[in-house]
Amino acid sequence: MKKIIWSIICVLLACAGLGYLSYRLQKPSVEAKKKNLIIYNWGDYLDPNLITKFEKQTGYHVVYETFDSNEAMYTKIKQGGTAYDITVPSDYMVSKMKKAHLLDKIDRNKIPNLKYIGTSFLKKSFDPNNDYSIPYFWGTLGIVYNDKYIKKGSITSWNDLWRKKYRRQILLVDSARDAMGLSLASMGYSMNSTNNLKLKLAQTKLNGLGNNIKAIIADEMKMYMIQNEAAIGVTWSGEAHEMMESNSHLHYVIPKPASNLWFDNLVIPKTAKNKKAAYEFINFMLEPENAAQNAKYIGYATPNTAAQKLLPKKTRNDRQFYPSAKTLSHLQVYQDLGNKVTQEYNDLFLEFKMYAR
Repeated sequence: MKKIIWSIICVLLACAGLGYLSYRLQKPSVEAKKKNLIIYNWGDYLDPNLITKFEKQTGYHVVYETFDSNEAMYTKIKQGGTAYDITVPSDYMVSKMKKAHLLDKIDRNKIPNLKYIGTSFLKKSFDPNNDYSIPYFWGTLGIVYNDKYIKKGSITSWNDLWRKKYRRQILLVDSARDAMGLSLASMGYSMNSTNNLKLKLAQTKLNGLGNNIKAIIADEMKMYMIQNEAAIGVTWSGEAHEMMESNSHLHYVIPKPASNLWFDNLVIPKTAKNKKAAYEFINFMLEPENAAQNAKYIGYATPNTAAQKLLPKKTRNDRQFYPSAKTLSHLQVYQDLGNKVTQEYNDLFLEFKMYAR
């Protein structure tokens, strides 16, 4: 009987020990989660050294996840699951997320460094009072070309892309909105057109570009252009900037008659669990020194006017990436077109992609 009692006591002590060990193991995990800042951003769109700096300054642990399109980000935020504290939607997606009640209203009193954002980058149509978004980076859609194959200065407009001599020489960014937008702009139409006839005409014209398309790709474009494997690429200004730093034969142009002016923005999803950390991070990123460091790393234009002054003179005076007011006046910001029209853009672009193969 004593053996049985002793066995029962041993089992109870073992269970108690395991329970305490489990408690000790779980307790730090809960505390760590409270110190996590979960960021959902585009790939390679934040200097890793700034993450380390922020962690050292604040004691927070940054969890960094990436997405490759606004739509993918929107779907994941809407589905829930991971409670992201910060994400980085583009202009039209801010509007869409706002309509879907996915964003928390910004308390500007918690972001004193907002004073460094230039007034020309605030109060845009997608968020008129900046109630839900803080500008992060901005840039343009344009054409990068290689002067080993293309005479310098010979490409100035979207319509130049349709020249027969560029057969199988163009890399096109895999984006329905941008491909359809450049075709619309080439005909003098709004890049935000919702007119079915104009969209069909834009697709028909885009089909005529099919013979000149070498490939429709995403991030791989940088490698191909840097390695002189293509003559022309349609891409965004920051991507072009990175290419040009690695290949002196590359040039970037904002085509006539119009192009896209885009803004990426910092927002706080309604489901965020650590809003205190989110505000601290946003304010940290708006410190001029940090914003300048990030701009140097990323290559896109910063809306932080104090940070711009810290950039090399050659960079801040480069009109390819910091366009003049006159050029900016001809650029168009994408608007949220609604699900139906957005799907039409996607369907027409998909048909073009099949045609261009």
